Amino acid sequence: MNARAADNLANIGEVLAELKAEFPDVTVSKIRFLEAEELVMPMRTTSGYRKFSHADMERLRYILRAQRDRYLPLKVIREELDALDRGLQPTKEGKPRAPRSLVSVDSSESGEIVALRLTKEELLEASGVTATALRTLEQYGLVEADSRGFYGRSGLSVCMLAFELQAYGVEPRHLRTFKVSADREASLVTAVVTPYTSQRSPEHQAQGEEMARAMTSLAGQLHSELLRDAVTRSVSS
Repeated sequence: MNARAADNLANIGEVLAELKAEFPDVTVSKIRFLEAEELVMPMRTTSGYRKFSHADMERLRYILRAQRDRYLPLKVIREELDALDRGLQPTKEGKPRAPRSLVSVDSSESGEIVALRLTKEELLEASGVTATALRTLEQYGLVEADSRGFYGRSGLSVCMLAFELQAYGVEPRHLRTFKVSADREASLVTAVVTPYTSQRSPEHQAQGEEMARAMTSLAGQLHSELLRDAVTRSVSS
């Protein structure tokens, strides 16, 4: 652990002092119990001391509020924490829910990037698409679940955009052309960055990944401009 990282972490005494303001009955033993139950997993120094991050603090607050305000057992709290770990967001009612806007998918309240993982039911609820529409999107390769059956940010974004396009009479089967175009553009980016990402050097791999991100952004802008220009010319002719 470097000095800069350590500066952003708190020991168990500091955590207790901060939590006491909202939870007067909390104790060190309580925090250690929650750690033993693997509901919170602070870092450990080489000397064995616990170090809590901002995310750990927010996790502890969530657990303690769930117990105090909603009288939830640890089993249910564990399920809700798992949902939060998958990128779902807490609601006023307490139970996490899949994000309902593309903006909310991009970042968490703490500013930390969370890899979104949604079940099929959560994806349908958040995006608004029907199960039939989702099957069609999957058939055309526009949306795909991972090996564990979870859908990520891209899957949610595509479903939400497909739902919006339906208002204009565009069905999921019509979106295949976008997939074909994206695959071709991806092939170009891959051809450029592979000489870097295929090397063993971490520096070259990082350089290739940064190039891929930059090229993807530029290619997206170029595609958008060309599409806008083509549609404008077609509508105006």
